[in-house]
Amino acid sequence: MQSHDTRKKRLKELIYSNRYLFLQAYWLLYLPWFAYLEKTVTKHFHIIHMKLDDYIPFLPVFVIPYFLWFGYVAVAFVNIYLHDKNKKEYIKTCQFLFTGMTVFLIASTIYPNGHLLRNSVTLDNGFFCNLIRELYQTDTSTNLFPSIHVFNSIGAHIAICRSENWKHSKVAKNASFMLMISIILSTMFIKQHSVFDVLTALLMAFILYQFVYGRAGVDAIETARETGKRSRRKRRYEF
Repeated sequence: MQSHDTRKKRLKELIYSNRYLFLQAYWLLYLPWFAYLEKTVTKHFHIIHMKLDDYIPFLPVFVIPYFLWFGYVAVAFVNIYLHDKNKKEYIKTCQFLFTGMTVFLIASTIYPNGHLLRNSVTLDNGFFCNLIRELYQTDTSTNLFPSIHVFNSIGAHIAICRSENWKHSKVAKNASFMLMISIILSTMFIKQHSVFDVLTALLMAFILYQFVYGRAGVDAIETARETGKRSRRKRRYEF
């Protein structure tokens, strides 16, 4: 029978070995903030619209990849966590996704926004339209840009392509890419987002990629270190 001290030690070891899971506490910030925006931004908001929106058809079947987004992001998170031994890629995934999601929350708070694209939609009693009807009732047409559906799909694809167990699998990467593209298209084909929301999400993903995964982030860290070193040397000299 295990002693109290042994159980306590094993519990501490378990918590320590999974300490990076605490990064998921970010959702405790995101979900209440998003819920607040959904409840308060209902009537008075800036209308998001581009001329190109008027030429995009309504294709109900795309509600399927739209819903697959939830599982897609979850699988990317679980996969990168379980197969990233030193957790560097997992941390980068969190940095990328959580930074973009925070930008989205701030943008929606400062600039309340929404669209009227649903006014042109006619829903019949088909299976896909019924799913969209349920979606429209639970997900408002406000708080749109940059599109988190688009941005997080890109982040999930990056995580899958960089994961240890899938980065050498063309099948996994191609399947992920096709799902990512279908999700991005779905946001416009079921009239959940304007082209503007998609473009701003793509732009944000491109910029954040440079800092999280690219050279820009390394340069920023090195610059900060050099600035710190110069500052310390200057203080010692003045002293």
